Amino acid sequence: MLYDPSLILAQIVCLQCLYYLTLGAFSSFLVGSRASRMSLVYLFDFVTVTASTVTGWCAIAAFFLTSIAAHFNFRFCFIWIPCRSVYMLYLIERAKKCLDFAATLYIIHLSICTIYGGWPSSVTWWVVNVTGFEMMALLGKYLCIRREMREIP
Repeated sequence: MLYDPSLILAQIVCLQCLYYLTLGAFSSFLVGSRASRMSLVYLFDFVTVTASTVTGWCAIAAFFLTSIAAHFNFRFCFIWIPCRSVYMLYLIERAKKCLDFAATLYIIHLSICTIYGGWPSSVTWWVVNVTGFEMMALLGKYLCIRREMREIP
């Protein structure tokens, strides 16, 4: 396999865009029903990810739903819920690259959040994002391994 930096960059950009598309969709559904006005604050500001308000719990749920929805995609194909692990399955396609791409995605997310709202000082934000990273990397790796282990027809 050849080293192709443009392919890797395209995969990173595509994965990042799909990540924010999915997070935005879940946030608009969950947080949008609670908030008077939906904005980028719910995606990038650590203050909104809190366990002390119902809206904060909705934001936490949006982050977690994007990480764990992959099992339901394969079980219930008629209800397709986009999620990061499935994106990794189709974009990255290799189990050994899943951790690298998940780490890159979350480092970029941390950078954007830091630029947008300052360094995240909320323990809840860190727990939600570290857990989401772990779920994305492990589930993406699991799905890729499952695909790689299928018999060749």
